[in-house]
Amino acid sequence: MAPTPARAIAVALLTFVCFGFAVATDEAPMKWLRAHATFYGGADASGTMGGACGYGNLYSSGYGTRTAALSSVLFNDGASCGQCYKIACDRKLADPAFYKPGVTVMITATNLCPPNDALPNDNGGWCNLPRQHFDMAQPAWEKIGVYKGGIIPVMYQMVPCVKKGGVRFKIVGHDYFNLVTVMNVAAAGSIKSMNVKSSDSPDWMPMARNWGANWHSLALLTGKELSFRLTDTDGQTVVFNAIVPGGWKFGQTFASNLQFV
Repeated sequence: MAPTPARAIAVALLTFVCFGFAVATDEAPMKWLRAHATFYGGADASGTMGGACGYGNLYSSGYGTRTAALSSVLFNDGASCGQCYKIACDRKLADPAFYKPGVTVMITATNLCPPNDALPNDNGGWCNLPRQHFDMAQPAWEKIGVYKGGIIPVMYQMVPCVKKGGVRFKIVGHDYFNLVTVMNVAAAGSIKSMNVKSSDSPDWMPMARNWGANWHSLALLTGKELSFRLTDTDGQTVVFNAIVPGGWKFGQTFASNLQFV
């Protein structure tokens, strides 16, 4: 089996382009940073389900097999969940026998690739600090890399996320502890802050990041009509008025028709 990092514990729209550094926007050249990439999860990516962002079943939640687990330095304690990246095979460093030139693949960051301090970071501990590393779902990896290669050097940059449909909210928990998973976020892809307002109060209440893309409130909101106010990591704020109808139950998911742009 390929020398992947220790199985990601808990998985950014990445585009892999084996063109070296020759990618630029209309306004200015994009800044590329160096990293490495491996793969995990099996040929069908079934081993990537769940993950440290809390998106659950990545097939049904819309992320599919174009996902990656980020090393700790990139994961940023979950603040990077949902962020999107463009990745290029680093032609200056990659062995040409182990990558496919001129091929691209789209990926979203949905998991954490944990460090393995028992291994050196140049021989198995690929996600150890301070390494910047992407452990990709195998189907995504095989769009750009050769299976037996196992690990390849890449270049990466953060890019806006493109998503179909609106932002989605899944509510779990219990009375006085509402845990909301925010999914399918376009543009920045990641959320900086979140507030909730119920139908019986005019005031917005702050929510706190619990883990990954999950935010919690400690108020009694069970069954009440709810609105959410989200601010993404680019500073854009969108209000989802009455997105959760009265009478809701824990475990339900609510899809909006609003999206970040």
